Amino acid sequence: MKRILCYGDSNTFGTGPMPALGSDPIHPKHVRWAGVMEAELGAGWDVVVEGLPGRTTVFDDPVEGEYRNGLRSFRAILESHRPIDLLIIKLGTNDLKQRFNLGPQDVALGVARLLKEAAKLEIVSRSMVICPAPVKERGDLAEIFRGAEARLAGLPAQMERFARENGAEFVDAGTLIEVDELDGVHLSAAAHGTLGRAVAAKVRTIFT
Repeated sequence: MKRILCYGDSNTFGTGPMPALGSDPIHPKHVRWAGVMEAELGAGWDVVVEGLPGRTTVFDDPVEGEYRNGLRSFRAILESHRPIDLLIIKLGTNDLKQRFNLGPQDVALGVARLLKEAAKLEIVSRSMVICPAPVKERGDLAEIFRGAEARLAGLPAQMERFARENGAEFVDAGTLIEVDELDGVHLSAAAHGTLGRAVAAKVRTIFT
């Protein structure tokens, strides 16, 4: 049995497109990209999902809470699920909120920091980075992500660069799917399905 740990934010947790702040649509487990991936892989795979809405890579959020910093709970989560055959990190969307005012290299370096931390523990065999699909300034989340479309230019290239430098596989979700137009951040059921099947195919190539 091989274990995959999916470490991400609301799009790994399964939050659906939000018509308004405060709404909380949640896709069923089998619809989420990690659930689709698990079904595609079939028997012999244990997929653990650790998705937290609002999670950043390594940055404290002064509005939504410091606990959303992906570095703070990272070691505890990894230790809780060891040994891990494949760590999948899908973060970066929340780093693009206007309150952080980060460029693509800082976001990518945040992911790289997580990869370095995982390597220190020597309990993760392989790693993969999924660069999130580009956000759009839409709906009730537009103000929170104001300027994100400009700030994320070059993010896939930066994420791939630092993923490769740290020995991780790379998938650019933006070449496969788009965020939903309703809120410009979250994924439709169809997008989850497309991403889950593509990641499953990538996993197969890693372990064959």
